[in-house]
Parts: sequence; C-alpha cells; structure tokens
Amino acid sequence: MDLDIPRGKITAIMGPSGTGKTTALNLIGGQIYPSAGDVLVDGLSVPRLRRRELFALRKRMGMLFQSGALFSDLNVYDNVAFPLREHTDLPEPMIRDLVLMKLEAVGLRGARELRPNQLSGGMSRRVALARAIALDPMMMMYDEPFTGQDPITVGVLMKLIRQLNDSLGMTSIIVSHDVQEVCAISDYIYLIADGQVMASGTPDELGRDASEWVQQFMQGKPDGPAAFHFPAEDIALDLLGEAR
Repeated sequence: MDLDIPRGKITAIMGPSGTGKTTALNLIGGQIYPSAGDVLVDGLSVPRLRRRELFALRKRMGMLFQSGALFSDLNVYDNVAFPLREHTDLPEPMIRDLVLMKLEAVGLRGARELRPNQLSGGMSRRVALARAIALDPMMMMYDEPFTGQDPITVGVLMKLIRQLNDSLGMTSIIVSHDVQEVCAISDYIYLIADGQVMASGTPDELGRDASEWVQQFMQGKPDGPAAFHFPAEDIALDLLGEAR
C-alpha cells in the first residue's frame, strides 16, 4: 500500500475488519516493523531509527487506543500528568497548569480526582485524549475512537478531534468503521482491502465513486463485491461429512 498523509489535515483509513488498519498505525508508531517497504514520518524512516531516536519521535506522536488504556491505579489527573513527568523536566506547578488546561479542553477538569473505574466509557476516552495531547504532538492517531460510544459522546469526540487538529495545527489519522462520522470530519479518506488501496479521495469524491465495492462499503450494503461468507466448500457437502 502507498499512503500519503498530508500535514495539518485529518486523514481516515477505512476498510473491512482484518484488513490491517490498526496494523498501519502500529507501523507508523514503530510498534512493529514492515517486512518490505518503508514508513516515513516527518522525513524519518521509522524502521531504520535507533531505539533512542524512535522514542524521541514517539514523543511527537499521540495515540488514542481503542480501549483508552488508562492506568487503572492512577486518577484522572495523574494519568494526564504521566507523560509530562516521564518525558520532561518541568516543575510540578507547571505540570499542574498543563494538565488542567488539557482536561479543560476535553471538558473534564472537574473530574480530575476520579479513578478510571468511576468514569463512563465516553469520559475514559476523553481522558485518554487529554493524555495523548499532553506533550502537544505534531501528529495524533485515533484507533476506532467512536466504537461503543453513545451518539452524544460520538458528537463530542468528533468536535474535539476537529477542534484539536485545527487549533493545534496537528496531523490526524483516524482508523474507524463509522462511515458517517468519519466523512463528517475527515479531509481525505483511504479505503483499503486485500492489502491494497481500493479507493481514496475526499468524502464527496468517494460518495460519487462508481465502484460497486466503494459504494457497498460507504453505504453498508450487505450484498456486493465484498463477500459476507469466508470461502468454504458447499454446505451440503460439509453437512454430509464429505468436505475436506
């Protein structure tokens, strides 16, 4: 696959389950390495970086995991303060100001004393977002940010992603199955399947794409080029015990 992520824009990577969308984020972040090809971030080849160089690059990246991945034994305040304490030499009063500013940005300054088990799913996702932007990254990666959220929380997250990207001048990459939500906030979308880019373009361009596969995915049609059934022998043969 050949993907170009434009600086300062929101780019979405979409496609059926199991096509490698989260794997693409892991390749960008250097959690895994490609068996072929290259991954360039801000002109740097991620697979060729030494450990210290990779860690330095990661400080400029933010990642919102599917689960939120909050530290369960730390309260909201300490979760957001963690990257600042780990990666900077800032004095605690300055860290406090930064943490409160990040929590204010996601609407949870008043919840700073709560533990993760006291938060709703949407609140956990927003705390994780505050932590991800604590170091003012140049790039944010969102792995299924809307999954399992109620409509109000989805609307809040959509607004936050758009506002943070524009106000901080970040580059954002969203991996998601939520077509309607992604189209509403993305500047550009890649549709991937079978190890290749099936289509790409702005939301409007993909909406007008004549490809049956693209329209099946964008409209959520059950029938089309993307088969529902995994390849198998005829069911009659299988039931009779004759299939291999």
